[in-house]
Amino acid sequence: MSDYVEQGVLYICGTPIGNLEDITLRALRILKEVDFIACEDTRQTIKLINHYQISTKLISYHEHNEHKRAEEIIHLLLNNKNIALVSDAGTPLISDPGNILIQKAIENKIKIIPISGPSAFLLSIISSGFDLSSFVYNGFFSREKNKRKIEISLLLKEKKTSVYYESPHRIIETLKDIQHILGKRKVCIGREITKKFEEFITKDVEEIIHHFQLNTPKGEFCLVIQGAEDIKEIFDPNKFEERVNDLNLKNYTKKEISKTLALEFNLSSKEIYSKLIQKVDNL
Repeated sequence: MSDYVEQGVLYICGTPIGNLEDITLRALRILKEVDFIACEDTRQTIKLINHYQISTKLISYHEHNEHKRAEEIIHLLLNNKNIALVSDAGTPLISDPGNILIQKAIENKIKIIPISGPSAFLLSIISSGFDLSSFVYNGFFSREKNKRKIEISLLLKEKKTSVYYESPHRIIETLKDIQHILGKRKVCIGREITKKFEEFITKDVEEIIHHFQLNTPKGEFCLVIQGAEDIKEIFDPNKFEERVNDLNLKNYTKKEISKTLALEFNLSSKEIYSKLIQKVDNL
């Protein structure tokens, strides 16, 4: 016997992230059949429903009214109204509001049906060429520089492919932090995905920084970072000296170099500092 009582259905409906052709026939049918479409910004969603001549009423559901509107939507669902939840673009709840509504629907034993659709980060990772046997989705980097550096430092030992969203205003600064902390690491940039000027670039981070110093970053970005190589059991002195010279050129202090390389080489800061004293005369 089903746990659900007689009431409406909540559809989590994927919508295009740029190209309006990227919507399923099933999603179009659902958007036409439901009683309401709950959306982040009615000004964005109306472009889609006008394009496909959908007349369903829109109601706003965004981060600023999420708690209050979730209660109202649950009330509608309990009164046998069917509702489709959409985001401005892509699959709802991926760095977008909706989780509170889903939790309340589960608590009220309301049936939830996801309708598949595009997702910018998935399209980026499959275009990266990196190992996808497992990967980590991390949302947006912190806007605070120090917190962002800590987040990037955690990737020193992360062997899985990692993917983030980033704004055009911070992308160069974030890439520079990645270069300074992770060293020579390959990254893939996905930009303007499914749109006219769609671009995927997979190169060493230094080359991508140079690219965007020559070409003003525009559009929303997906940033895919290649996983770290396996940490070698045998200490590699040549690689160590190469990284010391690299960080020294970037004006890192001895203390900063010790902390950074301790993570990279899986040694204590004290051991790294000792090796610095032994091998480098001009820090």
